[in-house]
Amino acid sequence: MKRSELNRIIGKTIRFMEEEKGLPMPGFAHWGPEDWKKAGEDYQELVDNMLGWDISDFGSGDFKKIGLTIFTYRNGNFHNKEKYPKPYAEKLLLVDDGQILPYHYHWSKMEDIINKGGGDLVITLYNATKEDFEDVEGGRSGKKGTFDTTPVTVSVDGHTVTVPAGGQVTLKPGESITLKPGQYHSWQGVPGTGPVMLFEVSTTNDDTIDNRFHTAGERIPEIIEDEEPKYLIFADYKDYYGNK
Repeated sequence: MKRSELNRIIGKTIRFMEEEKGLPMPGFAHWGPEDWKKAGEDYQELVDNMLGWDISDFGSGDFKKIGLTIFTYRNGNFHNKEKYPKPYAEKLLLVDDGQILPYHYHWSKMEDIINKGGGDLVITLYNATKEDFEDVEGGRSGKKGTFDTTPVTVSVDGHTVTVPAGGQVTLKPGESITLKPGQYHSWQGVPGTGPVMLFEVSTTNDDTIDNRFHTAGERIPEIIEDEEPKYLIFADYKDYYGNK
């Protein structure tokens, strides 16, 4: 993805949240490179737990069609539970009108996806096969997963719902779904209903190691530096935080 595209997406999201929805973002959502360089050790939690902006086109090269805008407000840490004992995470997920999130599941994370307003979200569901779910190392090396043919059972606002493999659940504003480890899910903002503002409440997660994709490309984008960054995504922190 181009840096200019990331700058545009983040700036647009801040305006959407703060001006249109009246939901102020935390201060570090506005930080540019110089702010991150000046940040001291007392901000280490932001870096260690990947808080902040996370934008991906999942290797599609077409963010408008396939992509997701994420802002992580809080998260624990898989690797250092003594220092960061939070067992939960919270994120903003912004889906543009008609935008698709490709099929994936998580080995560890259980998540609630809550439609907080805007358009409708249609979610398509499959279970992973037993062999797929147990193939942790294969997934991390880039091997793609496989769908099972069994029905999928989820909780929609406390209501147990079972759909056939490849079945769909539509979340209208105010509705939510609980997704368990091993449940493949893809979603799309229903075209013509507008952008969808989602919030995710989940167990602690690490998006660098806990995503099994079916056919999508890279989770963390390779950035083409066509202009100076106005904001940073979490993958940038290693190059800027603490005047690096």
